Amino acid sequence: MSVRRVALLTAGGLAPCLSSAVGGLIERYTELAPEVEIIGYLDGYAGLLGGRHLTVTPDVRAKAHLLHRFGGSPIGNSRVKLTNVKDCVKRGLVAEGQDPLHVAAEQLTRDGVDVLHTIGGDDTNTTAADLAAYLHGNGYELTVVGLPKTVDNDVIPIRQSLGAWTAAEQGAIYARNIISEHSSNPRMLIVHEVMGRNCGWLTAATAAKYREWLGTQEFAGFGNDARRWDVHAIFVPELGFDLEEESHRLKAVMDELGCVNIFLSEGAGVTTIVEEMIARGDQPQRDAFGHVKLDTINPGAWFAKQFASLVGAEKTMVQKSGYYSRSAAANAEDLALIKRCTDLAVDAAMRGESGVVGEDEEAGNQLRVCEFPRIKGGKAFDTDEPWFTELLAAIGQPKGEHVLVEH
Repeated sequence: MSVRRVALLTAGGLAPCLSSAVGGLIERYTELAPEVEIIGYLDGYAGLLGGRHLTVTPDVRAKAHLLHRFGGSPIGNSRVKLTNVKDCVKRGLVAEGQDPLHVAAEQLTRDGVDVLHTIGGDDTNTTAADLAAYLHGNGYELTVVGLPKTVDNDVIPIRQSLGAWTAAEQGAIYARNIISEHSSNPRMLIVHEVMGRNCGWLTAATAAKYREWLGTQEFAGFGNDARRWDVHAIFVPELGFDLEEESHRLKAVMDELGCVNIFLSEGAGVTTIVEEMIARGDQPQRDAFGHVKLDTINPGAWFAKQFASLVGAEKTMVQKSGYYSRSAAANAEDLALIKRCTDLAVDAAMRGESGVVGEDEEAGNQLRVCEFPRIKGGKAFDTDEPWFTELLAAIGQPKGEHVLVEH
């Protein structure tokens, strides 16, 4: 396949991999095919619809390695679904009567793009698949190679999403300061709310990373007690729990230690919260993809309210690490994974193979180009993972029953 021009696009929420993935793609093209032109659409699909892009100059190529040091995305993000015509019109991205897929296809044609690299979650990459299918159906062949970005680690069939390891590490760093607040008031209830709409992996991994740090600390006594710094409960969407039983257990912790520290996935209990809202006549706000906007229903505050009186908390604090952790630069573990994925993404693009690059759980975790029709979101966290069951046992929490997570 002859590749003359490549376009890069990052979309969805931030994750600690976007900047590095952009840098890695530029580096790989420069290494294999320096004659290929590279552009980056600004602000995700919004920039594609508007024809706004930056061009990778020789100076940018020479400095691409610097992008590995930063969080965020150098070319910007947005949450735009090309098949949601109503939302695109409402936001002024297309005119009334226009089909966003057609507008995007026309823009790619005008820009002479042969390969589009999308760096995002399942929504970003399935939207890219819709676009590629539309172009194919209209006589324009475009190779689309995606990279899986999500801090939730919930893309099917990808074993490990780019940026998720870093997000867990950064959430644990955030928790070190937040949990010191246990000393700010008698009978203190702290809820650390972690990102994860349908998948509890990040909450579990963050708690595990935090306890890994805790295990390296030496405590002085005189109130400086490891038990007061520990995690006392972890709630994820995939596991139900007995409110009365857990309240009894956590009240005993509160009575003994004067504090309770909870790690909570933002998606835990959302179905119950939404049902309560609808019952009182309120409708939750939703994004362009139909997802409930979690920041508008505040799951952490809801959980804190449920437990505060039951455990006899005198003061309650809810803190969210999501924006802190997702905006970080990739750590060494993620940088190595990003390098492997961007190298394969460019190799695939040069031979005209479309799909999403990742370790395929349905093919023995082989790093390969996964076919677009197989890409889905909402992968549940496997709560039977030994490291997680050991984590729950270590903090004295009953495992609970598996629940159906709605996507």
